[in-house]
Amino acid sequence: MIFITGPLFSGKREVARELLHCEEEDFSRLAIWNVEDLAAGDENLDTLAGRLAEQYPVVIATEMGGGVVPIDPAQRRARERAGRLACLLAQRADTVVRVFCGIPTVLKGRL
Repeated sequence: MIFITGPLFSGKREVARELLHCEEEDFSRLAIWNVEDLAAGDENLDTLAGRLAEQYPVVIATEMGGGVVPIDPAQRRARERAGRLACLLAQRADTVVRVFCGIPTVLKGRL
């Protein structure tokens, strides 16, 4: 599995489509994005990470927070869970790529 992360609108999906050599129609079958939203639920994060890693060749998550700690406890919990999910996905991934300004940087493995 390839795990791609980076800030909002940094070009993560475009990089993923290039890596998968696919058109938009096939993309949703081969990749899942915005997985940080899934972390906000009550599912066990280890179970969720395992399921995503098995089901999709590419998993994409938006980096959350950037050091900003929300006052609202629910928002704080959601960001913490999103960060933990990203760590679990990165551990399971063969390749981890961070995309910034449309430029992919391999953090783990090879493309």
